[in-house]
Amino acid sequence: MNEHRRALTRALAAAGVLGAAGRTGSALAADAPPETNRLRLVKFPSICQAPVYVAEQLLRAEGFSEISFVEADVPGAGPGSVQVVSDGRADMAVFFAAPLAMAIDRGADISVLGGVHPGCFELFTRPEIRSIKDLKGKTVSVLGNESSQHVFLASIVNYVGLDAARDIKWDFNPPAKGKQLLAEGKVDGYLGFPPDPQELRDKKVGRMLLSSTVDRPWSQYFCCMITANRGWAKKHPVATKRVMRAILKGGDLCVTDPDAGVKAYLAKGYTPDANYARQALKELPYRRWQDYNPEDTLRFYALQLREAGMVKGSPQKIVEQGTDWRFLDALKREMKS
Repeated sequence: MNEHRRALTRALAAAGVLGAAGRTGSALAADAPPETNRLRLVKFPSICQAPVYVAEQLLRAEGFSEISFVEADVPGAGPGSVQVVSDGRADMAVFFAAPLAMAIDRGADISVLGGVHPGCFELFTRPEIRSIKDLKGKTVSVLGNESSQHVFLASIVNYVGLDAARDIKWDFNPPAKGKQLLAEGKVDGYLGFPPDPQELRDKKVGRMLLSSTVDRPWSQYFCCMITANRGWAKKHPVATKRVMRAILKGGDLCVTDPDAGVKAYLAKGYTPDANYARQALKELPYRRWQDYNPEDTLRFYALQLREAGMVKGSPQKIVEQGTDWRFLDALKREMKS
């Protein structure tokens, strides 16, 4: 057993999930076997996705022997990225809530199943900018049009009464360039997901103006949410529940042993500073998945984006079209601590 597997095994034991992975006298034994042993997940470069990667061993214990990770066609985890699940090229993924509302509004064939954690985005600005309203007429760097960063900041500026289309000058750049432009004073703001904020804070680049992990109202809603292809979940209900359980327990593992989460993340080919990645996992509130209401989250973002002109349907219609809370309700009862 190599060092990574030993660390993960220790983390599994510390989180109390090794016993749960057994068949006798466990919650798993109460379920039928998964209808398929094949599972395709979507991978993203944000460290907040670590529960998906660290859960791979748990997924094997859940009965999946053929596990693969696919890249989304459109970078930035925006509504375009959701298409890889909607089209059936991937079965399940963890996406940011706001783009999910947009994707459902556009007819994506998906079901949002539950939340993983609230908050991870941070907005950094030039020191003289003291509030979100001060961004009026300013330039902000985000990953791309309709990326998660773009959609999230659009919902924020709408919330404080600005017009995302008219009042913000959007500058679309890869993260490395966006951070560099902020450091050089060539843009007024940069919105990043972990581990970018940890790096910017450590290097004292800009001023952290907003954190969705701690600042209300955004900290009161989920950031990342578990999503499945609607037809796949309908055809494979046992498998769907087992994947959800593994991902949520993966979040627990990232809390009890961040190093295991970092190693699983790095094993997928990402190359950030491991210290920044570790710090990010220590800051993310994964264990709140039982406390927050995922339906409230979709309603909140659907409303903000509708007012921003990025969503046409009502929040109620989006909830009715694109959610299924039955798996979450069952897991809450089963995993109640």
